[in-house]
Amino acid sequence: MTLTIWISLFLVSLLGAMSPGPSLATVAKHTLSGKRINGIAAAWAHSIGIGFYAFITVIGLVVVLQQSPVLFKGISYLGAAYLAYLGLGALRSTGGIAAKLESGQQVTIVESAKEGLLISLINPKIALFFLALFSQFVAVGNEPLDKAIIVITPIVVDGLWYTIISCLLSASRIVDKLRSKAKWIDRLSGVVLILLAMRVVFYS
Repeated sequence: MTLTIWISLFLVSLLGAMSPGPSLATVAKHTLSGKRINGIAAAWAHSIGIGFYAFITVIGLVVVLQQSPVLFKGISYLGAAYLAYLGLGALRSTGGIAAKLESGQQVTIVESAKEGLLISLINPKIALFFLALFSQFVAVGNEPLDKAIIVITPIVVDGLWYTIISCLLSASRIVDKLRSKAKWIDRLSGVVLILLAMRVVFYS
């Protein structure tokens, strides 16, 4: 793999990570309702899910998934149901930032990591992203080292991007202001997650 191709891979991975959506909402929730380490745990668990999709793209399974409409729709609807579940919970302030802060309940690192992983694995948008944009890199990466680079690059980029987000949100000058608006952040997150769920159902 040439440096030019790797830079293209890096930029595509970065743009995918920077795209706002449920992943950002999840990392933000765990950073604000827990500690910085919770956000970082969610970030790197999320990146493992990204790595899974990169891996199945490399071995060609994502194409099989796309060519099986029933299976793909089933996974899409499962993902939409989970997004809607998270969205309704945020709107009701059950399990959201405000509820965690008011109860004084400490969010565990395992809980943060589990949700970070799940939000990436059941998001059909990520599967489509890899199918549409990563196929071009698979075509030019026939060597084992090339395939490893194609898998590792999005993992590292995604993990580092959301780690930066977590560190910014947990800065002492910012975190207290955001936590004071916890209920409004929960409601906004809830609306966004429900809209994303509806988009998956109607456009999948």
